[in-house]
Amino acid sequence: MDTVKIGAFIASLRKEKNFTQEALGERLGVTNKTVSRWETGTYLPPVEALVELSELFGVTINELLSGKRLESGEYAASAEENLKSAIAQSGFTLAEKTEYFKMKWLKEHMALLIFIGVCTNAALCAGFFTHSPIIIAAAVVLGVIEYGYLNNKMMTYVEARAFD
Repeated sequence: MDTVKIGAFIASLRKEKNFTQEALGERLGVTNKTVSRWETGTYLPPVEALVELSELFGVTINELLSGKRLESGEYAASAEENLKSAIAQSGFTLAEKTEYFKMKWLKEHMALLIFIGVCTNAALCAGFFTHSPIIIAAAVVLGVIEYGYLNNKMMTYVEARAFD
């Protein structure tokens, strides 16, 4: 797989749509520097980005990985070669992708997590200061429910991205 050729093809498709690198990056949820790195062939876009680029530019993923528009006769041979090459170059294990998306979710939801933690701790402190076992128990139960709910939300996010 020729990453420079792929990058040049992505750049030409971007220019056909009159997108700047920044505009394309915003659309895909990456920075303009990331788009630049794809276009210079420094590295290949991840699978998720290839799917979005394919849909956005109206080309197949096979064409993106070939770095050109394909004629019908070239398509099958190119698809097999691109698939073998992509599998060989895949550098991330499932565990690494899972960990990456967990950290990403945590960063995106840090403010909410802090707010919920402060509220739960405030309820717990109120129970201790008032010597009320009911408030303490309610705060503990609330904390367990919040943890379960947020962990479920995070894992749903991770699974939707890591296993695709």
